[in-house]
Amino acid sequence: MSGHANSTKAILLALGANFAIFVSKLAAAILTGSSAMLAEAVHSLADCGNQGLLLFGMRQARRAPTEEYPLGWGRALYFWSFLVAILLFSVGGVFSIYEGVHKLGSPEPLQRPWLAVGVLVFGLVMEGISMRGCMQEVNKAREGRSLWQWFRETRSSELLVIFGEDMAALLGLALALLAVLATILTGNLVFDALGTIAIGVLLVVVAIAVAVEVKALLIGQGVEPRRREELLSFLNARPEVEVVLNLITLQLGPDVMVSVKARMNPTVDNRTLIHNINAVERAMKAQFPDVLWSFFEPDLTD
Repeated sequence: MSGHANSTKAILLALGANFAIFVSKLAAAILTGSSAMLAEAVHSLADCGNQGLLLFGMRQARRAPTEEYPLGWGRALYFWSFLVAILLFSVGGVFSIYEGVHKLGSPEPLQRPWLAVGVLVFGLVMEGISMRGCMQEVNKAREGRSLWQWFRETRSSELLVIFGEDMAALLGLALALLAVLATILTGNLVFDALGTIAIGVLLVVVAIAVAVEVKALLIGQGVEPRRREELLSFLNARPEVEVVLNLITLQLGPDVMVSVKARMNPTVDNRTLIHNINAVERAMKAQFPDVLWSFFEPDLTD
């Protein structure tokens, strides 16, 4: 129920971009002997691992329901998305802040700074390509909503994580480039340290925002508000239904569970009532393919 967005495409684009950036940083570290650049290469490799976790989560979410997991494994995707947000916070954000504070106390001269600039520009280009691909998928899912409204309402945790990660990476690289250029032009190493701290703060803020949204899905959110309205409108428009009294939805990764209590239009007997309920459920699943489970309770009170 997230439009026609292709989350896998966005993840693979981010994975490709991060791997290319990792290779460029590793090459620069070998050429310069810079331990800082080697640490940055490891950081980019860790980002590749994040995308791998999301792909694993998407694969696990497709596992079939069992007696032990009667509603399937869809919410496993939320666990892996939350884990990526935590890693972005700890490995990315907190480590960058620590590194920046360390540089303030023990400044180290930049080695081959123009090579660092070249690596950062290359990283910006690659992350820009990844962000463009991610935004194409996000725009498919937004359906006219603002970006902030989509961020708050989306139930596609993997696309949410990739969007946050790409945005943080793109802004972070821009900050790093500005910091390195300021250091080259002024010779003041404080700019490099402050840039590193700013990147860390940015990563922490993005990671917390993403983690808060994914936490809501882990707890058990229903479908997006507009999808709930579409379900209600569909059910109330059915000739078999007089009025919907209660509608409960639960987002389970790519799948949805729906529970309906409705007053049905009068029928001659119970057999016809059951036939009408089954017809409504079949029509609902046909119009909303993500509805994998439905529970329909007729109101029999007068």
